[in-house]
Amino acid sequence: MSRSLLTLSEVTADAAVKDGSFDEVFLWTRGGRTTFTGGIDPHLAGLGVVNPRNVDLVRIALAVLAADRSVLREGGGSSWNAREFELTVEVDDPAVWASHAEQLSRTIGFLSGDHWIFRFTQAPTAEETGLPIEEQHHDRTVLLSGGADSAAGALLSAIDLGRNHSQSLVSQYSSTSISPVQQGIVSAIAGLVPGIRQVHHQFHLHRGSKRLDDSSFRSETSTRSRSLLFLALGLAVAERAGSTLWIAENGFASLNPPLGPDRRGSLSTHTTHPRFLRELSALMQSVGGHCLIENPFETLTKGEMFRRVADAVGIDAASTYLSSTNSCSHTDARYSGAPAGSSCGVCFGCLVRRAAFIASGIPDTTTYLSEDTSGRYETFVRQKSIVEPLRDFVDRGIRPRDVMAMSLPEGYTAQDALALSQRGVEELRGLF
Repeated sequence: MSRSLLTLSEVTADAAVKDGSFDEVFLWTRGGRTTFTGGIDPHLAGLGVVNPRNVDLVRIALAVLAADRSVLREGGGSSWNAREFELTVEVDDPAVWASHAEQLSRTIGFLSGDHWIFRFTQAPTAEETGLPIEEQHHDRTVLLSGGADSAAGALLSAIDLGRNHSQSLVSQYSSTSISPVQQGIVSAIAGLVPGIRQVHHQFHLHRGSKRLDDSSFRSETSTRSRSLLFLALGLAVAERAGSTLWIAENGFASLNPPLGPDRRGSLSTHTTHPRFLRELSALMQSVGGHCLIENPFETLTKGEMFRRVADAVGIDAASTYLSSTNSCSHTDARYSGAPAGSSCGVCFGCLVRRAAFIASGIPDTTTYLSEDTSGRYETFVRQKSIVEPLRDFVDRGIRPRDVMAMSLPEGYTAQDALALSQRGVEELRGLF
């Protein structure tokens, strides 16, 4: 059991470090000593007066991600372990969250594949309250990661809304190479959809490398909980905008059937799984926070999403727009000498992306490291490649019993999941 604390108080943090009551102590302040980078106020005052429950969710999500990153998993493949966490978080209303702690534990446990116990204590009052900023309404709020699906969703949302309407785009990044990709997508939408009004919120919020005593944190790379922070920030912005939050992800990737017996559990991510999204929405409704989350593309494959973009703006524009995005799962190619923001071409994200371009008939002008003929990135590409497991997965295909293991939410039929998965596999077959 790993015991961690997220506090907004330096005094509380120092006392917890001194008495050794927690394995990890995370301190979140806007200035001065802090465990986190990004300079975001833990009261989200920069957004205005946000529903306190949504502010609390951001704190909980940041604490979950920090704890997730700080405890290494054992082994690899099918031997990855389900870890045990006890996490104490300072929130605005401890009683409300304590009454829903089990519901929160189930939701986060499904997301990360671990066991979570949550405890809550009173957060200090904000020294500066958010300004009651007026006229922040937007017709829609859309998560924009910089990947192809989120870019497709943001563009299709803008086209659907049309001239003289507005959308709020929310981005979160840890790797600075993704920030210009996100900004480029926003600019491209403005060019493709004249008259659409957009506000782009970019959050650079993540755990730093050093503890308060200046020792180094451990760094677990799986971080299956990262989407929780993205969604929490998106809901906070959507609450101020008075709108529904769109998370655009193709349904096949959201269901994410494991490639084989050694890729179940924590190796098969649930970051946008329909069950997770529904449970998070229900949790926020229960505690009185803004809770409107929608994935309007959960019944589509990635190729089908790409085809919608092509139908809306034309093949050439779709090629330019979608090729400018980054779907790669790996941000560490720069350590092998590759340019920042490079795409490996052989991870799950890249392979599904490449298959989607082929299936939709849209030319892919992305530069992939796997296609470099100089041999400079051969070792990196070989280490990251899942081409063979994916080939085996495609050869085997999706079986009804695979669908039975997908933990589908109520109302999502096994027949629909099977049909969607089979279409997704057919797209992947185009690669081989």
